[in-house]
Amino acid sequence: MYEMTRSISLLGATGSIGDSTLDLIRSDREAWSVVSLTANSSAEKLAKLATEFGAQIAVLADEQYLPQLRQLLSGSGIKAAGGAQALIEAAARPADIIVAAIVGCVGLAPTMAAIEQGSTVALANKEALVSAGEVMTAKVAQHRATLLPVDSEHNAIFQCLQGNDVADVRWITLTASGGPLRTKTLAELEATTPAQAVAHPNWDMGAKISVDSATMMNKGLEFIEAHHLFPVGLDRLRIIVHPQSVIHSMVEYRDGSTLAQLGPSDMRVPIASALAYPVRMDTNCKPLDLATIGELSFFAPDEVRFPATKLAREAAYAGGAAPAVLNAANEVAVAAFLAGQVKFTQISAITARTLEKCAPQAPQSLDAVLAVDAEARQCAQAMLEPA
Repeated sequence: MYEMTRSISLLGATGSIGDSTLDLIRSDREAWSVVSLTANSSAEKLAKLATEFGAQIAVLADEQYLPQLRQLLSGSGIKAAGGAQALIEAAARPADIIVAAIVGCVGLAPTMAAIEQGSTVALANKEALVSAGEVMTAKVAQHRATLLPVDSEHNAIFQCLQGNDVADVRWITLTASGGPLRTKTLAELEATTPAQAVAHPNWDMGAKISVDSATMMNKGLEFIEAHHLFPVGLDRLRIIVHPQSVIHSMVEYRDGSTLAQLGPSDMRVPIASALAYPVRMDTNCKPLDLATIGELSFFAPDEVRFPATKLAREAAYAGGAAPAVLNAANEVAVAAFLAGQVKFTQISAITARTLEKCAPQAPQSLDAVLAVDAEARQCAQAMLEPA
């Protein structure tokens, strides 16, 4: 792939994106030198990975597990650290590419730290661009960093745009699987359990992202993210439900040509695209077999049963602090649903009410974004309390 070994840091090494990324590195071990690996609280798994890949430093966001990590790495020569500042410092370490895969707004500051080094950042944290889109893209331009999208949909768009001018784009279409509840009635959605919501038919993802897929908020957040990554205008972005998850997104040009990126439902494909950019690398992913798949189908989103995409679109048009409020409120509501505090249908309802009640000023800095996030969380959390 490259003539020299490349260095890499992985922020969020123990999650699903981390697993897929490390699987790709494992398949061509001589090509990569691992700098930083981070996790939230999984000390045992992080220590095992840091030892396997010979990382320079292993960092836990939750400091209470740091003593365990230090003990596990004792004598290895691998530095162990913990806490928010340690995450930022790990992200700022020089590396050829930093994979930003920390779920939620906790990944904002580390991602920004990587950008401020002028690094190449493979972005798998959609909340970063949703909550801090203007701030982050301004930093990318200021520090001449490179932002490579890892989400399968945005990576597909990125590939379809290669060699073309965004001025020639008529439509960018984000495809959505529709999740495990696509055919359920409103009454059935009302009774949905966390186990049912996380049982995605095509993708293996964490609980939070799986619930976002079930509510369609995942696609709403991706709509906002696409707006920042691909500046064609909000009115040229649209969503379509494609249950087979074979076409990962499409770009239609003004001459009537539509380019689509197809691939298996395996996150190693878009991750490999980002890791190897601007060339390609081998993966051991199962080849796409269209004859076996048989047919590809498409449906318009149902925003009555799944209002999340409408909420996200309205937040995108509103701009300012609205996308950050949307993201924060959704995170609170999803956590409450997974904890059995609220019903599935209340996730979007809580998010909508938070957007109505919480209207802070547009953030102009990372600190301001984090302040908006904290205010919105407090507002959403108050809605969970009994009246």
